[in-house]
Amino acid sequence: MKTIFRVSVIFLIVAIFSGCAAVKPWEREYLSDPIMQLDANKEEKAVKEHFLGTREGSTGSLGVSGGGCGCN
Repeated sequence: MKTIFRVSVIFLIVAIFSGCAAVKPWEREYLSDPIMQLDANKEEKAVKEHFLGTREGSTGSLGVSGGGCGCN
């Protein structure tokens, strides 16, 4: 029973500290690159949402209103 507890504690410690990483200041530029963002191109996202809202007519939670003609 003690070995199972010890293995569990070791596994827990390894799991907690495996996500910690020190990022050097010169490496932060890669993390702030626009390609790392989920929606880097705002204009392209707006056009895509408008297209889906007007053509499909069934998209939700995108903030798009209007009918099938695209003329709100």
